Amino acid sequence: MPVPDFVLALRAHVGTAPLWLPGVTAVVRDDAGRLLLGRRADNGLWALVSGILEPGEEPARGITREVLEETGVEVEVEALAAVSTTPEVTYPNGDRTAYLDLCFVARPVSAEAASAAHVADDESTEVGWFPPDDLPADLAASTRERLALVERYLAAPHDGTVLVR
Repeated sequence: MPVPDFVLALRAHVGTAPLWLPGVTAVVRDDAGRLLLGRRADNGLWALVSGILEPGEEPARGITREVLEETGVEVEVEALAAVSTTPEVTYPNGDRTAYLDLCFVARPVSAEAASAAHVADDESTEVGWFPPDDLPADLAASTRERLALVERYLAAPHDGTVLVR
């Protein structure tokens, strides 16, 4: 996975010390209710589209950028469904990072946009639409967790964003 330039600049100063970074994830559903997933190039698991915000980037704009960059699908954000954190991750090079994840519900801007789904960068090896009751067996644990949070949100959107405590 490419490391954003601003993270490389931070790493030049802090080495492998833990970084706290803002992340975004999208649960993209098409008109048929299918979910957009990508098979990650780094671990081979199917996952929701996610990424790191650029400095100063608005989160909803950041996730629409990530979805377009990774899948070629133009989306619009419907809601901020959940806010959570990840455990610290240690990468093969020794870098340590934890993420504040903002999980959004989004939809393609049109049927044509949905049909444009394809591998659009080197972060995924496949991209596809899946019915929620027929997800790939090799689904990332973080995706299962975030889908559960979004289900909680969608069951009672009037209660607001799910805050993991």
